[in-house]
Amino acid sequence: MEYVTDYLLKDIYKDDNWGETTTAVTGTSDHSLSQEDIVRITKDLEDSVGLDCRRYFTLTLAVILGLLVFLTPLAFLVLPHLLWPEKLQSCGTACEGLYISVAFKLLILLLAVWALFFRPPRASLPRVFVFRALLAVLVLLFVLSYWLFYGVRILDTQDENYQGIVQYAVSLVDALLFIHYLAIVLLELRQLQPCFSVCVTRSTDGETKHYNLGQLSIQRAALAILENYYCDFPVHNPALLSASKSRAAKHLAGLKVYNVDDSLKAKLKAYLLDRPGNNAAAAAGLAHSQSRAMIAAAARRRDSSHNELYYEEAEHERRVRKRRARLVVAVEEAFTHVKHMQEEEQKKTPGDVMDPREAAQAIFPSMARALQKYLRTTKQQHCHSMESIQQHLAFCITNNMTPKAFLESYLSPGPTLQYSRDHWRARQWTLISEASVTSGLKDGTVFLLKCVDFSLVVTCKKIPYIQMSEEYIDPKSHKFVLRLQSETSV
Repeated sequence: MEYVTDYLLKDIYKDDNWGETTTAVTGTSDHSLSQEDIVRITKDLEDSVGLDCRRYFTLTLAVILGLLVFLTPLAFLVLPHLLWPEKLQSCGTACEGLYISVAFKLLILLLAVWALFFRPPRASLPRVFVFRALLAVLVLLFVLSYWLFYGVRILDTQDENYQGIVQYAVSLVDALLFIHYLAIVLLELRQLQPCFSVCVTRSTDGETKHYNLGQLSIQRAALAILENYYCDFPVHNPALLSASKSRAAKHLAGLKVYNVDDSLKAKLKAYLLDRPGNNAAAAAGLAHSQSRAMIAAAARRRDSSHNELYYEEAEHERRVRKRRARLVVAVEEAFTHVKHMQEEEQKKTPGDVMDPREAAQAIFPSMARALQKYLRTTKQQHCHSMESIQQHLAFCITNNMTPKAFLESYLSPGPTLQYSRDHWRARQWTLISEASVTSGLKDGTVFLLKCVDFSLVVTCKKIPYIQMSEEYIDPKSHKFVLRLQSETSV
């Protein structure tokens, strides 16, 4: 079965190649690089090295600060036993209870810090996160102030009241827990309430989405928009844009531009030189009428261009509907064949059963040509490779999905994340804004998110203040009496 399938696939792709953007790697192109490629690779390496260094530097500072925070209460408790153990007063049960309190509070603080701060980074922002930097500085100053007080009032004097030292360490842990609560408010809760409505427009095709955001800086708002972009916006298809541009260029090529002044002067001069006895005014009138006729002809051709565009789009839609119908029929027949194969394989022994991958390779040639023509007509051949289609077909067969479920990925364009990672992996965005990217969103703020192929234009509008009033309606005002007359007039 595998040899027959491979032969059929080779026969199909020999006559009609899969997609128009297939690249063949030869022996020369495999080892040759242009100067532009070298510059681009060097720039990418420099950017990646800079991002990695900044990421590891930030992580190192966070680890050092975390160790300082968690080791400080323990150092407050241990240092008196190491430096002046003979002078300490025993506190007995009270200190043991405080030990348990410090241990559990430190455990809770450790889990809370791990849940809030030690999460995998979602993106690399151009500037630091202001609130997170302020919290780090606050914690550092707070711990240093505690160490300063501890060194002056306890280490220098060698305080003998060990219970007071333990309570001092407990107060430090309590204060750190309150700072962590402040971090939750500033980093997580503050941005939950929607305050702005942002309009995101893709510059190439005009695709527009609207989102509600809270109190965020421009760079964090850009990050939230990009996260929603990969899930909500349909995949960017430059082939459709190139088709529309070529159609417009073809219509513009049919228009002729005339320089009326030069043509009038030349014709009038030639006419006067050849026939000097005629009237100059009559010659000028003749040339003017001819120029008006040429302008009118060009205007008629321009006005008829919309008819050509209308019929061209109608023909394209007809061709798409026709090839879609052929594709639907071919896929339904292929899935019907799979169902018959599954019914026959239930009667076989378990060792002879065909797996979904082999079944997908067996039925794919029957639908490959129809699918290929449909994808070429709709300019989607660069979004779907043969391998990805076979994987999707095997997935549908494994999960017992219908032909309509299989075709949904090709009949209607999906979000960017639905396609292969080559369409969105390692895409670098550039944030362009007149205001500082660390400043908050304001009414009328406009910024751009630019990548290689297109850009996203973001416009912010503040959600208006809504004033609601209450109007009381008396329940008795809805009551009425229906009186029926016992006698009717004849």
